[in-house]
Amino acid sequence: MTDLDNYKQQLREFYGSRTTYDHEEGTRHPLEAKILLEFVPLHSGQKILDVATGTGLIAIPASEKVGSEGYVIGIDMTPGMLHQARLKIAAAKLQNIELIEADAEYLNFSDSSFDVVFCCEAIVLFPDLIAILKKWYRFLKPGGFVAFTCPPETALMASLQQRICARVLGESLPHILEPLGTPEKCRNLLNQAGFRDIEIKIEPSGRYRPLSDNKLSETVIKINFKGNPLLSKLSQEQLNQLQVEYKAEIEKVATDRGIWIDTTKFFVRARK
Repeated sequence: MTDLDNYKQQLREFYGSRTTYDHEEGTRHPLEAKILLEFVPLHSGQKILDVATGTGLIAIPASEKVGSEGYVIGIDMTPGMLHQARLKIAAAKLQNIELIEADAEYLNFSDSSFDVVFCCEAIVLFPDLIAILKKWYRFLKPGGFVAFTCPPETALMASLQQRICARVLGESLPHILEPLGTPEKCRNLLNQAGFRDIEIKIEPSGRYRPLSDNKLSETVIKINFKGNPLLSKLSQEQLNQLQVEYKAEIEKVATDRGIWIDTTKFFVRARK
């Protein structure tokens, strides 16, 4: 199994284990999906693609907006997430929505198939961002919208994780948030993929996490550095050292209320 295969398997397991995704402590997933939906004008009869649909937080309300004349396809490679989405779709008795279990990187549709391509929360996970943006560009009808969310490169303790990995490995690794981590980087990638009329809305947010939550899981580290080959060679001693370093770093920034986590999001839309 290649490093990329391992990375994708870790993604499946990580998200598949999150059986309360919509209601996780401190979660903003439903709110962020709502904001992203409102950022794009949807109307009856449109065809929508929701990439990394997860529990259907975008796909389900989108299907209600486009009505019986429209259609929504949701793609996700995590069976556990899709199971949650299917339960909600059945409860809502929706007939104009289809869920596909697949790796969106390899799934193809005809050119100009969709009015809107959404990707809420997950675009940073794709190994090749230019390739996936170009694919979505091709899927869109002329004038169609792409819309996604992503965190700034300073969010979610990314710089702290980079520092401790650099100390333990002796080499700085690119973090998953870097490629889309500023409005300028978002614009640059979208321009390279051919998009125009780029709009970016920044929604600041954050929350405190208990200091007792001072573990950094091996899976999270490997996902946050996109399965970098160096991480597959980590010894147990290095993994232990990562935990020691992480605990020491978060204790430096802890307050009486816990550790402040920046959960700011960019809401991005652009047109073909």
